[in-house]
Amino acid sequence: MHIAIAGNIGSGKTTLTKLLARHYGYRTLFESVDNNPYINSFYEDMRRWSFNIQIYFLHTRVRQLLELRKESNNIIQDRTLYEDAYIFAPNLHAMGLMNTRDFENYLQTFELISSFIQPPDLLIYLRGEVPSLIRQIQHRGRDYESAIRLDYLTSLNQRYENWIEGYNKGKLLIIDIDELNFADKPEDLGVVINKIDAEFNSLFSD
Repeated sequence: MHIAIAGNIGSGKTTLTKLLARHYGYRTLFESVDNNPYINSFYEDMRRWSFNIQIYFLHTRVRQLLELRKESNNIIQDRTLYEDAYIFAPNLHAMGLMNTRDFENYLQTFELISSFIQPPDLLIYLRGEVPSLIRQIQHRGRDYESAIRLDYLTSLNQRYENWIEGYNKGKLLIIDIDELNFADKPEDLGVVINKIDAEFNSLFSD
């Protein structure tokens, strides 16, 4: 079983990944942020480093996923391969932060690589309004995230909604982080787990 957790910056993907891995006993695949050699430079100058950081995320996600699948059949993934291609890269291009030549180069590379990658069995989308995302970003206090622009976060949120509306690669579960505080309330985590178990049951019964 491959579960992937998607959501905007600050939606709680890493927290939920850890909580679900503990509950189900699955292996985890985390987004490579702290060791990302481009992350600080990107937030300081998005136009200069947008292509570099997207290529870095693409190859590291694919490599990590392939390596982990060799070791385990049960995986929980923090952020998907598709979010870079359908949300982050198009958003950078639309905002004038990635030129068309680099954007088209990136998409061609993504399309080739993704054709060899099996999509997750269950995608969990953490939906949240921008104020909720900002609160969680401020709470975790990462220095490089202090420079995130509000318009950037807002445009990402809209692209997430558009992507999820047309998602058809597998089972989809939407969790509203404005309504459920799974990080601090065990009862809310229980609600999330019950929803996931229901999706598991439908997968096995199909």
